[in-house]
Amino acid sequence: MPHHFFPAQYSTLSSAALQTHLIESYQLATDTTCRLLIRNVSDTYLLENSKNKYIFKIYRNAHRKLEEIKAEVALLNALKAEGHSVSFPISDQHHKQVQQFKAAEGLRNGVLFSFAEGKVIHDLDQNHLDTLGKSIARIHQTTATIKLADPRPSFNFQTTLLEPIATLEPHLKDMPEELDYLKEISNRVIKKIESFDTNSFSTGYCHYDLFPKNFHFDEAGDITFFDFDFAGYGYLINDLMSFLNHYFFHQLNNVITKEQAAADFNAFLKAYQQVRKLTADEIEAIPYLGICFHIFFLKFFYDNFDDFSNPFLTPKFTRHRIDLIRKWETMYCNF
Repeated sequence: MPHHFFPAQYSTLSSAALQTHLIESYQLATDTTCRLLIRNVSDTYLLENSKNKYIFKIYRNAHRKLEEIKAEVALLNALKAEGHSVSFPISDQHHKQVQQFKAAEGLRNGVLFSFAEGKVIHDLDQNHLDTLGKSIARIHQTTATIKLADPRPSFNFQTTLLEPIATLEPHLKDMPEELDYLKEISNRVIKKIESFDTNSFSTGYCHYDLFPKNFHFDEAGDITFFDFDFAGYGYLINDLMSFLNHYFFHQLNNVITKEQAAADFNAFLKAYQQVRKLTADEIEAIPYLGICFHIFFLKFFYDNFDDFSNPFLTPKFTRHRIDLIRKWETMYCNF
């Protein structure tokens, strides 16, 4: 049979070819190297030379359409313009911030980002928590006031509870108890949050993945945020909720005591409120949004099974993730 071009679903762009292309497009130093760091939700490459480092991210079209990428770029440009410390998009010699590549599966979009100096710190001390809380509050002061021209995801009951459970129903056909639990607890979450004065809740663009893996501290204690891939519009306390997940997993892994976790999160909240005040209802609602977060990401794993979650989205994993929701409910919620 004659050989012919066969369509692909998810290709990996050559580091060597990207190196040549990006050096030319961005007029980088000729000693710049390029290597693949992560083949994951998106593909991430590290570029470095004797003076600078950069991160180049290639998005999957099935995960992020061009309009969503343009919105992420615009959000980061706005944050940089306001003086926030974020990994920001870099323009090429033609002033473009989104590159396009004709890959085997079709067009793929990529963005070159500044490198976030420093390192991930999982065990945050009081200085780290103070810096983190105040920095996120300042970012929220900006993201509460801007409107992006292009769409980003919205975080609400429809997108984090109702749609995910409807999508997951075929996946859970052999797990009726787990499906019933998700339906039942989503109804309780909706009723609980509707009992709060949500009209007083601040809304805007939130990171929605505020784990220590997505911000670096340098030796001077300064912070830089990155990976705004899941950034979307919703209650700003969603960011405080996603950070609370750090302590949830830390406790489950026996890294920290329940008492210390509570003290650390409260220190973070105190620092945040030195810049932006929260209502009592906003603070009380944080844990209930955590259930939305876990159900949202279970749908994400399911939606991206072909390209991302195929190795681990087994019945055992699914039951484990739903069991995490039960543990979260026990640890944080009071219906």
